[in-house]
Amino acid sequence: MYNPPAFQMTETSAIHAAMRQSRVANFITATLDGLMASLLPMMLDPSEGEHGVLYGHLARANPQWKAAPTADAFAIFMGPDAYVTPSWYATKRDTGKVVPTWNYVTVHASGPVEFFEDTGLLLDVVTRLTLFHERSRPEPWAVGDAPAPYIQSQLRGIVGVRMVIRRLEGKAKMSQNRSAEDRAGVAAGLAESESAVERAAGSIVATD
Repeated sequence: MYNPPAFQMTETSAIHAAMRQSRVANFITATLDGLMASLLPMMLDPSEGEHGVLYGHLARANPQWKAAPTADAFAIFMGPDAYVTPSWYATKRDTGKVVPTWNYVTVHASGPVEFFEDTGLLLDVVTRLTLFHERSRPEPWAVGDAPAPYIQSQLRGIVGVRMVIRRLEGKAKMSQNRSAEDRAGVAAGLAESESAVERAAGSIVATD
């Protein structure tokens, strides 16, 4: 991605955190039939490989897993994002030389992918995915709460995804190229937004 030094996320731990917070990715493969993409909940296992491994699953009816990739797969995670109006900049009052922009956090991960049908591995993946997404709930639902035969029937309807991350890039474009006064204006403006996503973006803008 185009990633100027001011916006680069350099710490792997911070990039991994952004991926976990996003929780869902656009999973893209290049095939002889063209580009294919699916929006997938994906789980990061940082203990595997240099940059970690991503796990998820596709519906068995989804043709993406049947089309052999011709290159590394690609997963795009999006964090908080927000439109930034020039009206929030102190520079607007001083010189008027300002234009709109967009603040955002994104992570690009790429690497070889394999699809698997082993029900034992699939059960492990869906169990871990469920634990990850249910853990913050007062009464978390667990895979074991459903009858085992029913779970087995559901597993027959999906195919697992395992992507080893060979390349990992993170970008947090959060007004770092603006003055402290301009950043303070952006943070204050986004803090008043009715959108929870925009307020989250505003909380990332550094004001000191």
